[in-house]
Amino acid sequence: MYFVIVQKYYYNGKLFVYAQNKKNCVIYIINTINRPINCNVEIADTGEEHAKGLMGRSELCDNCGMLFVFDDEDYRTFWMKNTGIPLSIAFIDKNGIINDIQDMKPYQTFPTYSSKYPAKFALEVNQGWFKKNFITTGSKVISNGCISK
Repeated sequence: MYFVIVQKYYYNGKLFVYAQNKKNCVIYIINTINRPINCNVEIADTGEEHAKGLMGRSELCDNCGMLFVFDDEDYRTFWMKNTGIPLSIAFIDKNGIINDIQDMKPYQTFPTYSSKYPAKFALEVNQGWFKKNFITTGSKVISNGCISK
């Protein structure tokens, strides 16, 4: 059973309203031109969900992604085993600041993709989505209550 939560978020005097449940929600990322960009994310916050990630998927909607939530801030390593979608990954520190973005090739067990700095979160989206939306290192992620850890 999932509960749906409706929340309001104000940014620069504009009202954003969205609904979320425990495993799917909307986050916002403040881009380089100071605009909030929404991303509909699936939350992966267990070891099993971390291991599976986006494996077996053939597509991902344009403003969708998977937000990996870890118990602590540490160096993170990802791979693309059984993942057929070209992805980009943002590593995010405990304060919600993106500290690294990398592109990942589909169906690769090697190379692995490791964060340059410790990260508490990682966000996987379609390859090129960050660039298209003017999201870079230093951009701020606003979780809007999506994260319970």
